[in-house]
Amino acid sequence: MFNPYSKNIIDFFKLLYNVTNSPFSNNPSLFFTIRSFSNVSLDQSRSFTVSYLTNNLGFSPESALRASKCVHFKTPKKADAVIAFLEKYGFSDTQIRKIIEVRPHLLRSDLEKTLLPKIHFFQSKGGANRDISKLLLHNPRLFSHSLKKLIIPSFNQLSSFLQSDSKAIIALRRNPFLIPCNFDVYMLPNVKTLLDNGVPESSIRTMFNYHSRSFIMLPDRFKEIVKDVKEMGFNPLLLKFLHAVILFRKVSKSAMEGKFDVYKKWGWSDEEIWKAFRKFPGVLDPSKEKITAIMDFLVNEMGFESLIIANHPTIVSRSLEKLIVPRALFARELLSKGLIKDWRFSVMFGTSEKVFVQRFVNKYKDKAPELLKLYEEKLEFAVRGKYKSNRASCRT
Repeated sequence: MFNPYSKNIIDFFKLLYNVTNSPFSNNPSLFFTIRSFSNVSLDQSRSFTVSYLTNNLGFSPESALRASKCVHFKTPKKADAVIAFLEKYGFSDTQIRKIIEVRPHLLRSDLEKTLLPKIHFFQSKGGANRDISKLLLHNPRLFSHSLKKLIIPSFNQLSSFLQSDSKAIIALRRNPFLIPCNFDVYMLPNVKTLLDNGVPESSIRTMFNYHSRSFIMLPDRFKEIVKDVKEMGFNPLLLKFLHAVILFRKVSKSAMEGKFDVYKKWGWSDEEIWKAFRKFPGVLDPSKEKITAIMDFLVNEMGFESLIIANHPTIVSRSLEKLIVPRALFARELLSKGLIKDWRFSVMFGTSEKVFVQRFVNKYKDKAPELLKLYEEKLEFAVRGKYKSNRASCRT
């Protein structure tokens, strides 16, 4: 493509060559002339596209230059129309910039031929504007895919598997990259493997809605995972079987070994770790840092025996700041006030927030009206990390 400023650049390098090979090359004034000339040349060579991206979309000069290698335009007409279109569908300035950074070609798109038909298709399937916006924001490449050859066939296949368009929209909202997945190669064979091993189809659909990424992988490796889970004694008829499959799919062997090492530091044996895993596969899901923080608080701060956590492994899936710390500190206050004699680990950390408040806050509000305020204070302290070190007398 012809660059109207290329002659200026060529002249600049000719001047640079002549000056550096001149007997007067030590003359500082000549280099000031070169520097001045180069600045003018760079300003003149700045394309309309770069100017538009930086001035209208807030691109950095570097990102604008990268994008300008992919898209060129001399007038703002199409680009303005695309931006107005995205704004109409609720995209913020930041989101529009993010989309254009990924797919600069969109600024030259024909709205009637490429963008609108895709929006209308998802709307016809029950997608709200917020659903479509999220889908396109996280997977801007959808704008560039063929509607007839890729998007519609993929969506119909997903809808057929989940048995409704609305469930397909929900699945896409949770995982925008399901399109353009090749379901025939990377997903449906894995579903068949689960069915062949006795997993109910309804369970597969339920888990797919929340963990679709875990079902998409090379079929041979997926078969190995299912075989391992079955050999561990998990019942295919229970959702726990799929939880174990998903865990092995998500967590690499090295990461799993690292988490084993963390639990071993707190006195768990291999057998006790696997026992906890069979109770709750998610015991190996949190990061090593989160496992350490929870164990440290419950063992060193609250005085629990380490193996109590192994008997109640779901605790590691809870939020330390929002649930474990405030409830434990609040229970310690109840003990100190003599309102309770002891408390069970499973009840304290295994109930919903509504049940917890009814059972431990509202129940004693007549005897101690300040309890609700006290619990709210513990929540605030937990988030800020402002809890004191003490021991509590607790049992399972």
